[in-house]
Amino acid sequence: MLTVDKIFQASVALKPIIRETTVVRANGIAPECSLYLKPENLQNTGSFKLRGSGYKIASLSDEEKARGVIACSAGNHAQGVALAASKYGIPSLICLPDSAPISKVEATKSYGAQVCLVDGCYDDAYQKALLLKDELGYTFVHPFDDEDVIAGQGTIGLEILNDLDGVDAVVVPIGGGGLISGIACAIKSMHPRTKVYGVQAAGAPSMFQSIRAGSIQCLSGVSTIADGIAVKQPGENTFELVNKYVDDVVLVTEDEIASAILALIEKQKMIAEGAGAVSVAAVMHHKLPLEGKKVVSVISGGNIDVTSLSRVIERGLMKSGRSSQLLIELIDKPGQLKDVSRIIADCGGNVTSVHHERGGDTESVNGCYLRIAMETRDYIHVQEIAQALKKEGFKLV
Repeated sequence: MLTVDKIFQASVALKPIIRETTVVRANGIAPECSLYLKPENLQNTGSFKLRGSGYKIASLSDEEKARGVIACSAGNHAQGVALAASKYGIPSLICLPDSAPISKVEATKSYGAQVCLVDGCYDDAYQKALLLKDELGYTFVHPFDDEDVIAGQGTIGLEILNDLDGVDAVVVPIGGGGLISGIACAIKSMHPRTKVYGVQAAGAPSMFQSIRAGSIQCLSGVSTIADGIAVKQPGENTFELVNKYVDDVVLVTEDEIASAILALIEKQKMIAEGAGAVSVAAVMHHKLPLEGKKVVSVISGGNIDVTSLSRVIERGLMKSGRSSQLLIELIDKPGQLKDVSRIIADCGGNVTSVHHERGGDTESVNGCYLRIAMETRDYIHVQEIAQALKKEGFKLV
């Protein structure tokens, strides 16, 4: 079984490969607690995965290193294996689902690995990698269900305890469970009273359902913007370790993840991918009993696809009430738009687009719809504008 001694050994072996990511204070994101961030999005390759794959590869025999390594990944583990293999001059082959962001595929290639794209999701890439492992004689580097990999991820727990005294709780993203298994083992072995909480996306709740069922569950499908933790089934080792060390596992929605990504950009000037932001989403949206506590959220990665970032930001703006729409039923006569614009401006809102729709099922034959998009402060501000419009006699649909 995994021990804290093995995690300490991993921390020594990883010094030439990884960057120690210092814990930073996060202001304005979760005022009810003292929130700190462990920014593994700033790690080499942009995620924590380099730790586990780096220690696994460092632990291989000379014969195994000469044959090469193979792995499967949604993207971040791929880059970790590719870079670690390159550091040791080892050939590497990575199987990725064809849905992986182009940026992650290209980054994997840039670190020196060969890439094999597989139809489907992570689990399909996993099966393909196992087939190729047998054909080519490569050593398989599992993304999470491997003792050496878990020990490498556990070095994050050691760094948290070294950086910060009196930590009450650590909140960690969960996909297959390797990250939280290592962190929880390290923290519970040294500070048993510190709580360790896991977070999954509601669209990929494999560990959440497994823990509640008391046995490993396999989902029929997964769907989430947090592609780095979109795993159908947790590992056997990780399931046991989460059962043993983790205090609770909670879920966050897509909107909550998007709002966390936006908050990290605005408040911390920090880019996190969906998987990396779920820990902050859980704290922001009060999924855990953290009031008055000193809390560390692990930002597990920052490799978000730039082309999807704008969509995530827009969703985050809508979730937080910063971007909103009103549909107003009007009598089609001059001056109506002028009055609506004046009321919104007087309330401090900013109109960003206007769409005028004639006809439809309005009460009056001369009726029309006015669709207004606005920039607002929050949902309370939206309600203030709505009430002001109603007070002036406008009908909101």
